[in-house]
Parts: sequence; structure tokens; C-alpha cells
Amino acid sequence: MRLRNAEVLARCDESGELVAREGRVEVRYKPNDGRAYFAGASNLKPSGATSQIEPDSFCAPGEAVQKAKKASKKPAGAASSKESAAPEKPEGDEVLVYADGACSGNPGPAGVGAVALWADQRRELSEYIGEATNNIAELTGILRAAELAMELGRPLRLYTDSTYSIGVLTQGWKVRANKELVAKVRQALDTHPDAKLYHVRGHQGVRLNEEADGLAVRAVQDKSSTGWVSP
Repeated sequence: MRLRNAEVLARCDESGELVAREGRVEVRYKPNDGRAYFAGASNLKPSGATSQIEPDSFCAPGEAVQKAKKASKKPAGAASSKESAAPEKPEGDEVLVYADGACSGNPGPAGVGAVALWADQRRELSEYIGEATNNIAELTGILRAAELAMELGRPLRLYTDSTYSIGVLTQGWKVRANKELVAKVRQALDTHPDAKLYHVRGHQGVRLNEEADGLAVRAVQDKSSTGWVSP
């Protein structure tokens, strides 16, 4: 398809009809580029070039890229999904949390890991949740963070490397599985007066995200839970 002045690959079904979520279609500029963009369906036009329907494997796995937006006021409990620099210190009175999930097999033994920082405090969570999928583990980590922030009575700034969680919690992705858990996490974030959710790339050397991943892996390996504890 053509998007403005560029030819792009656009997600479609087997008949060639564009597949849109909330009116937006996933597009790629190159098949081997791991960045996935989303364009309004009305902005995509036939390119005039010979087109061919390719399988998903034609493109490298992609992570959503969010357009930069001007700062704006958000309603209480609003969650943000923008890519952001990965902070290591909380700002003001917030609690800063990195949450992750791990799974040995999918589904299989699953665990949650999280690192929480506020004021001069640090807590770590390593929780075994039994047989589950990786997505369930990721969502559970976000839920535990929201619960902690409510208990502390502090604003929450949470970072996750789960594109799935970002999609179903902040981008209106259609929920086909884990409906009850997604609804529970959404409610926890919406109930919190000041909760913001951000995406961070996984396994890219982000220290606190790697530590959260290690705590999740440990929960799976040990099949045990610590609750929130001081390191």
C-alpha cells in the first residue's frame, strides 16, 4: 500500500482486506525492520505496484512504535503507552516500578518479578503463579505494582517490556484471552488516581528491567514466592 509518499507493507487478511484495530492498521516500512507502526486505514491507498499477500513470517517480529505527543492533561488513572527513557530513580513522591513475567514453556510454570522504588525505599517481588502463559505473568506483574501503589498511596510510574500488555491495557486491542485478568488490571489502573504505564524494550541492557526479569525467572526455577521484600 501507499502511505503518503512511501510504499509500505500493511496487515491484511487472507483475502487482502486490511485488518484494522480501532481504525488503525499495522504497517511496516521494511520486512526486516522490527518497528511496527499504525496508520489510519483511510490514509492507506493502493500503491499501483504489483502486490502479493505474504505470511506473518515474511516480516520480523515487531514492537509498536508510538508517535511523540505534546504533553497534555490526562484524566485520573489514565495510562500512557509511549516509549520512554528508562529511569532508575523515582520522581517526587511516586513509586517507580519495573515489572516482568517469565514462563518455562508457554503455557508452563510461570513467575512474576518486579522492582519498586520510592523515596529511599526499595522492594523486590518474586512470585510463582503456577501454570500460566507469559502474557498472564506479565499482566499479573502490572497488577501487583498497581496494588502496591494503592497501598502506599503514591502515584505509580510503571515500566513493562510486554507489548501485549501495552496493547490490551492502553491501545484498545481486542481481548481474546485472559479477559477476566485484563479487566481486573484495567480496573486497578483506572481506580488509581495517578497511574502511568510505559513500554521499555526488553533484553536491551535496561538494568531495572533486567533485574525484574531475573526475579521472575527465579520464581519459576524455585517455584516459590517472596512477596514484596527488601533486597
